[in-house]
Amino acid sequence: MSEPILKVEDLRKSFGGVVATDNLNFDVMPGEIHAVIGPNGAGKTTFVAQIAGMLSSDSGKIVFNGQEIANKTAPERSHLGLARSFQITSVFKDFTALENVALSIQAHAGHSFRFWKRASTDTSLTEPAQKILDEVGLGGRARTLAGNLAHGQQRQLEIAMALATGPKMLLLDEPTAGMGTEESENMRKFLNELKGEYSILLIEHDMDTVFSVADRVTVLVYGRGIATGTPEEIRNNAEVRAAYLGEDEVTTGA
Repeated sequence: MSEPILKVEDLRKSFGGVVATDNLNFDVMPGEIHAVIGPNGAGKTTFVAQIAGMLSSDSGKIVFNGQEIANKTAPERSHLGLARSFQITSVFKDFTALENVALSIQAHAGHSFRFWKRASTDTSLTEPAQKILDEVGLGGRARTLAGNLAHGQQRQLEIAMALATGPKMLLLDEPTAGMGTEESENMRKFLNELKGEYSILLIEHDMDTVFSVADRVTVLVYGRGIATGTPEEIRNNAEVRAAYLGEDEVTTGA
């Protein structure tokens, strides 16, 4: 059996007297989607910020692709192959979809000093950018301003920008946030298409999405992992039912 691409051991983070991450142990296997769920205040956002390097940990180990990264900065982790999307869409709305992805390629290559050069005229950027847009289903909207894309398409664009960095692993923070039924279903199809190609740590509140795309699910309550298993195992876990999902929610996936 292969080694985890991400392994977290005894990770801890507190804010004053509030423990946000409580000696958490967690791993993601190569090519799997591992979802993290939990009620508001469970510590999900703190946890993904610790993994991405946006927030330092009080103690514990974070091993990514065989390398300890707990003391590395967010840009250093990005260059090692960790790419994060945010809970709130963060695209350049006054640039086209193509320019957004091209700028992401440019920045990751270490040429941020060329930021103001028109990315749309540089074929070394636009050709790979167009290919990525084609892969995520936005090829036909390449010349559309990001601000004119539908909300779900903006979320897809944000993931395309993450893919433009050539990641080994994606950290996706609530990719269906703010989506309607049809947009959420499109995102599920998109995530299933990414499965196997990328290792994905998925923070998600929508149970339909979690149960339809995740290979494994970890439930956080007050920063502590109370259960990890397949979606079916999590549905049937009595402690999870009592602490978070509720009988009806587990049964229906709502």
